[in-house]
Amino acid sequence: MALRHAVLAALLDGEYSGYQLAKAFDVGVANFWHALPQQLYAELARLEKEGLVAGRQVVQETRPNKRLFHVTDAGRAVLEEFAAAASKPSSIRDDLLVKVQVADRIGTASVIEQLEERACVAEGKIELLGKLLRHMRGDADEEEFLRRGERIGPYLTGLRGLAFEQGHRDWCLRIAAVLRERRTARAER
Repeated sequence: MALRHAVLAALLDGEYSGYQLAKAFDVGVANFWHALPQQLYAELARLEKEGLVAGRQVVQETRPNKRLFHVTDAGRAVLEEFAAAASKPSSIRDDLLVKVQVADRIGTASVIEQLEERACVAEGKIELLGKLLRHMRGDADEEEFLRRGERIGPYLTGLRGLAFEQGHRDWCLRIAAVLRERRTARAER
């Protein structure tokens, strides 16, 4: 997947300015694709040049003018083609795992601290994703929303993000406890 596909997917929900797109990425897309605002602005320019999105100028009285972007038919076709293509299995690439890999050969205090920090970050994301999911489904319970909700794609990716963060938090806390217990046992010998 390329950033272009994530941008096109985000724009399916309506017109966004670059700023609004960056905010949408922070909330709804960040659980599966991270991009800096400057990357988003550059990608919007490329997509517009290729005719995959179209922009229009909005004149504002008290603020600078802004451009709103939406997906064109050509952009939808690119998304259709992307959705039909085989997906590659995902893999983990995380420097913290390298640190855990060598934890029994080095001091573990900083690794334990980093694991606990990651668990805290994951907890914050769990809270944010939970709020986002509740907002998306409104008054409907989850099963009802999944059966009858109008737009469930963002909800389904939010569920994946939630499961990932919960698993990540639980793993970090467990490994920090294991390393702490081993360190204590060594000190008592």
